[in-house]
Amino acid sequence: MTDIVVAPVADACADFTVLYCLINHENHQFAAWYDAAHRITVGQRRLPDGPWKIFQPQGFWLPERERYAHITDFDSHNYLTMAVDSAGYLHLSGNMHVDPLIYFRSRQPLDVTTLECVPAMTGEREARATYPVFFKDVQGRLLFRYRDGCSGNGDDLYNIFDTERQQWSRLLETPLLNGEGARNGYARQPLLGPDGYWHMVWMWRETPHCETNNNLSYVRSRDLQRWEKSDGTPLTLPIARHQGEIVDDAGIGGGLINMVQEVGFDNDARPVLIYHRYDDRGLSQAYLARPDGKGNWQKAQVSQWDFRWDFNGGGSIPPDVTLSAPRAIGDGKIEVEWTSTWAGNGVWIIDDRTLTVVATRPLTPPLPAEQWQPRQNVAPQAEVQLVAAQNSDYSPQNRYWLRWEALPIFRDVPHEAKTGSTQLEVIEVQL
Repeated sequence: MTDIVVAPVADACADFTVLYCLINHENHQFAAWYDAAHRITVGQRRLPDGPWKIFQPQGFWLPERERYAHITDFDSHNYLTMAVDSAGYLHLSGNMHVDPLIYFRSRQPLDVTTLECVPAMTGEREARATYPVFFKDVQGRLLFRYRDGCSGNGDDLYNIFDTERQQWSRLLETPLLNGEGARNGYARQPLLGPDGYWHMVWMWRETPHCETNNNLSYVRSRDLQRWEKSDGTPLTLPIARHQGEIVDDAGIGGGLINMVQEVGFDNDARPVLIYHRYDDRGLSQAYLARPDGKGNWQKAQVSQWDFRWDFNGGGSIPPDVTLSAPRAIGDGKIEVEWTSTWAGNGVWIIDDRTLTVVATRPLTPPLPAEQWQPRQNVAPQAEVQLVAAQNSDYSPQNRYWLRWEALPIFRDVPHEAKTGSTQLEVIEVQL
């Protein structure tokens, strides 16, 4: 028997979709969102059911945007992300799409009301930032990755935080990925695998138009500083397209999309990549790829779809296909969850040895069906948005969710429809 507890948090903006953040740290819970006036808002409470304490940090003036850094527009790239470092200090970043770095840090541990805008991390290459990501290394040190530049022309940079000195510095002396002024890499954050390696997958893009994605690539590392190919060949940083290990050489228009690329693992702790591209008929398909340790990749098409996700152009697009990271389930099997606008959803059960689908079962959502249905009367087109909480050490959890309703992703421009606010809620699953 599963009980669902719904806890209201505050009003949030509903006139566009952008991702919010929910973090659990010991008996504290922290959230970050935009209010109805598009202002960055943060809250905290004590678990399991303490009252929410709300705060709105202030940012600097952005002349090119003609607004302050704590106020957003309608760009779905401008998600918010939080972290708690090993000393308990809070970190918040977001609201950036080729903008000066926007970053807040608390003066006191575990206290959102002391969050204040910090004008720089390292002070270098912070004028055109996008895609902030916090994560931690095996020692529990806080890391930060972001893109410097723009879509079609950018580099990935990595910082590390010293909690004693309260100071950021570069983790790497150079970018990890280098677009050479001609492209940029769209990468998943490095993922620590059961084999002790950090694994990362990315694809290159030539212009801001999403159909120009190309050349799915892979790299691994023991320490996030020295990187190598799947056969152990060391790579000199920064990694440009001609230097990296290309898993699938799909070219421009070949169906690679940076929203659908994940790293998972099989029952022998080997990395298994999943991604979307077009088949020989130009139809959308899901593919798996696994390295053999000798520089070769075993690849298999796992879907048999008869539709084409024909994405193109610039701006944010909705995720009309999703693929979960492959997950080992024992007995020589791995599983992948998938959803599609055209073919529904399901779970593939895949033979670990051949990477072929041996069974398909229905997808069981992590929350009851009623939680996925709009009920706030925000607008006829409004959709339910759900974000799973993260633990502050980035271990998985499936107990708490952030829920709200908003107009769908719309190429980063305002909808004609007008809405009021949405009620932001925390959904707790009590087993």
